[in-house]
Amino acid sequence: MEFWLDLNDEQRELRDWVHGFAESVIRPAAAEWDEREETPWPVLQEAAKIGLYGFEFLANTWSDQSGLSLPIANEEMFWGDGGIGMALSGTSLAVAAIFGSGTPDQLVEWVPQCFGDADDPKVAAFCSTEPEAGSDVAAMRTRAVYHEATDEWVISGQKAYATNGGIANVHVVTASVEPELGSRGQAAFVVPPGTKGLAGTRKLKKLGLRASHTADVFLDDVRVPGSCLLGGKEALDKRLARAREGQRRSGQAAMRTFELSRPAVGAQAIGIARAAYEYALEYAKTRVQFGRPIIENQAVAFALADMRMELDAARLLVWRAAWMGRNDKAFTAGEGSMSKLKAGEVAVTVTEKAVQILGGAGYLREHPVERMFRDAKIYTIFEGTSEIQRLVIARAISGVQIR
Repeated sequence: MEFWLDLNDEQRELRDWVHGFAESVIRPAAAEWDEREETPWPVLQEAAKIGLYGFEFLANTWSDQSGLSLPIANEEMFWGDGGIGMALSGTSLAVAAIFGSGTPDQLVEWVPQCFGDADDPKVAAFCSTEPEAGSDVAAMRTRAVYHEATDEWVISGQKAYATNGGIANVHVVTASVEPELGSRGQAAFVVPPGTKGLAGTRKLKKLGLRASHTADVFLDDVRVPGSCLLGGKEALDKRLARAREGQRRSGQAAMRTFELSRPAVGAQAIGIARAAYEYALEYAKTRVQFGRPIIENQAVAFALADMRMELDAARLLVWRAAWMGRNDKAFTAGEGSMSKLKAGEVAVTVTEKAVQILGGAGYLREHPVERMFRDAKIYTIFEGTSEIQRLVIARAISGVQIR
């Protein structure tokens, strides 16, 4: 499909619809749920009632051949609030894992259970990071052992920093099947609702995105049917055989999920940054010092100009990567990582400048830029730190296995 920056009528309607929900429902609730540090179930239910939370919404945005609908929706949602935005979108990472590695039958069976329905909304969790295996995915210690007599997989280990961990209806867990193969010996599994042995016992207290539940997840001899192996046993056996022979393959379960999600995550960061920029711009127009609005001072005006420029540059990188990913264009220069890297670092810079423009007021919780500043920082850390993104880009452009 030809790349085109002018949004069509459907994309504009989507943008305005999500923006309206963000403005009327998310923003008024943002400070409360940030303070409570709890999943905003009433907001999820409101979103589910209008079709903004659920598989149909994800499917419709993904079906846009330009690839732009999901980034557009994410930007508007996170413009409303980062924490509530993550509570609404955290499930999509598990869905991306099922979509990226699962069979059509698995997609039909498990994705609806990730969301529940408007009367009883559910969430899902993607569990990949571990205490000793963050950026180093190959160091994963969680193990999955197949018992042929019962056609069951037994999974044991610990996962860290899992969005919706422990409270999810469906958990998608990555585990090592053949540890000697490193990341090439890993697979992803669905852990169905109510499965014994899985527990999210330690909820984590975070700097930002506090309305989104994050927890460590423990798996103690968790038994799942063979049908819960994403992609199926036959496909796994073939892949492991190729790995044993030393053949290269395109990626492993966790990294495929991250590759699918990076532009969408970048759009989240842009939404938070844009909200801070807009707030600082309006504040600068009305805040009077030394007899004139502070916007009339070059230091403030130039800072706002830089903020807007960086936002637009980051959005263009995100849209390019989203279009490339949707149209099967190879990321030959690490374009997916570029988009997430730029958007994350712009979010941190822009929100920090917004706090600075407000001065002492920006440090107070009565102004939302304080919360936006806290929310932005995670975007240089999760789903690949800025350093990892640079490593991916450097390897792509050089062809060298840089370490």
